[in-house]
Amino acid sequence: MKTEFPGPTLPAAADLYGDLEPTPAVGWKDYVPGLIVTALATLAAAYLSERYGAPLTLMALLVGLALNFLSADARLSPGLAFASRTLLRWGIVLVGARITLGQIVDLGPVALAAIVVILALTLLSGVALARLLGFGAAFGALAGGAVAICGASAALAIATVLGEKRANQAQLALVLVGISAASSLAMVGYPLIAHQFGLGDTAAGFMLGASIHDVAQALGAGYSYSQHAGETAAIAKLSRVALLAPALAAIAWFFPAEDGRKAKLAGLPWFVMGFFGLAALNSTGIVPPFVDEAAESGAAALLACAVTATGIRSPMQTLLESGPRPLLVIVGSTLVALALSAAAAVWLIG
Repeated sequence: MKTEFPGPTLPAAADLYGDLEPTPAVGWKDYVPGLIVTALATLAAAYLSERYGAPLTLMALLVGLALNFLSADARLSPGLAFASRTLLRWGIVLVGARITLGQIVDLGPVALAAIVVILALTLLSGVALARLLGFGAAFGALAGGAVAICGASAALAIATVLGEKRANQAQLALVLVGISAASSLAMVGYPLIAHQFGLGDTAAGFMLGASIHDVAQALGAGYSYSQHAGETAAIAKLSRVALLAPALAAIAWFFPAEDGRKAKLAGLPWFVMGFFGLAALNSTGIVPPFVDEAAESGAAALLACAVTATGIRSPMQTLLESGPRPLLVIVGSTLVALALSAAAAVWLIG
């Protein structure tokens, strides 16, 4: 017997690909209110960060969550969406200017292979937990895949492959809300866990990048630990994002398309290609130091704004409408990803 799900409206706190909600047909003036709120909130976070010596991205998230009530104001929606989506993408690209291919190679093929294993086992754990709780394998693939790959954007891509009959809008909304909340909590809590394990910057960055759901929070957690941890987290996280297409192909193979229609599979996102492209350019040594410094400052500012906007848009209240049982699939998959990532960080990287 399948469990019924409530039907809240679709949240879009971490719309990385721009496919969870349509880009609004608005003029540039409509973006201004939301961008002003984002900028002022980020400046407040920067002041708190400098005043108390706390990481900027952590302060940005906390300030954003404190202003979560502003998400109800429709006038702010276009600007907040632009900040949490477009600014995040360009921030990711600029992070590539601070990384070299040598750093990616130094992470090692074993670590990259571990990311593939962690992704696969996390997705399968979602399927197993969902079947155990009576929700069906499709809901497990939806929830487990979102945890394993790249959060909310992966959830929508997987839902497209599964089809409306297997993954309805209520199920998708529940996963989006749960992923958003879990990712925000992970950004705050996982660096503390890494400190408890006494992990070095590379190991901590790997653990954070291999386990946190959404890109913004994964990078935010990494840079809150240290700059090197943030760079390593970016490599690990974007490696997971790059695995979205093969993961969708595997899901499509296990869940054939409904009514004879073929599902459209996602390709490699442009911002991931931009990230690795800038890393390759930076590896040549021809990039002047002042350009590196400008890229570093720009990336920090854009990511802080994106994290602030994501915090404001996070649909935290909707969690109360769904009840605890479906969220157990997300929580269970999250714990599996965390445990596997921490084990790999300790044993493979140290």
